[in-house]
Amino acid sequence: MTINQSWQKRIGNQRDWVWRGWQTRYSYLRAKNNHQPPLIFIHGFGASIEHWRHNLPIIAQHHTVYALDLLGFGASRKANVDYSADLWTEQVHDFWQMFIGKPIVLVGNSIGSLVCLTAAATYPEMVEGLVMLSLPDVSVREELLPRPIRPLVTALENFVASPLLIKNLLKLIRKPNIIRRWAGLAYHDQKAITDELVEILSSPAYDRGSEQTLFRLSRSIRKVDFAKSVDQILPQIEIPMLLIWGLKDRMIPPKQADTIASLNPRLKLIKLEDVGHCPHDECPDLFNSILLDWLESPIGCARRL
Repeated sequence: MTINQSWQKRIGNQRDWVWRGWQTRYSYLRAKNNHQPPLIFIHGFGASIEHWRHNLPIIAQHHTVYALDLLGFGASRKANVDYSADLWTEQVHDFWQMFIGKPIVLVGNSIGSLVCLTAAATYPEMVEGLVMLSLPDVSVREELLPRPIRPLVTALENFVASPLLIKNLLKLIRKPNIIRRWAGLAYHDQKAITDELVEILSSPAYDRGSEQTLFRLSRSIRKVDFAKSVDQILPQIEIPMLLIWGLKDRMIPPKQADTIASLNPRLKLIKLEDVGHCPHDECPDLFNSILLDWLESPIGCARRL
């Protein structure tokens, strides 16, 4: 992929939106063809709108696209709240009501895909198609968190929270060399781990409130009510779905892909060789092509006019 713009330019028009009193960020790019359903992109754990920088401008040539920074991530407020898939689902739904108001396609990576699935089950009138990359299942509780972060979470749970502890811990894990090492486990193709990616992943950890958010996230994500299990909600979905999984994913075992795909005949599974946990960023040209082909296919979300 040839890159001619900075990542700040490639993610589209950035705006702030106050949701329930908290500042949140979104971006958008409008397509000339308004007959196709818009798309909302939802990032994974520790990521942000910028993680879609290789995808938004390409997909926007055919569909209007939006991307959100979930509360607690990216440039959105680092709020001192109990985080959950339901909370983020409400954020996505309220955004849709405010700015879109017609059926959309949701695209999510990792925990973002779990939020998309929850939103599709909770608000079926909002979603006409669902694309999920590396979908975590809360029935396997520990797989909600990427493996490199699990020891950190265990450490947090074993100590009494204190501002000093969290602050010092965050100072360590937000260092570029630590971020690069974590990304090295998430990505199979190490060439995809650029200085740009490291900056994107590390910058939000310097925001005000990052310490308390890290602790609240680590506690919330381990609770039983953080999210419903995939096998509980996926069978009820009645819209076209696409599940993409990298076979070199070291965050969530790829063997789960077949189990998840068997839960609903409307779901199409595509496995990618030599690709890790973030296919949209590790092999963006391939992902963009797969997504666009599926959107235009009879079994995908092609709009009947």
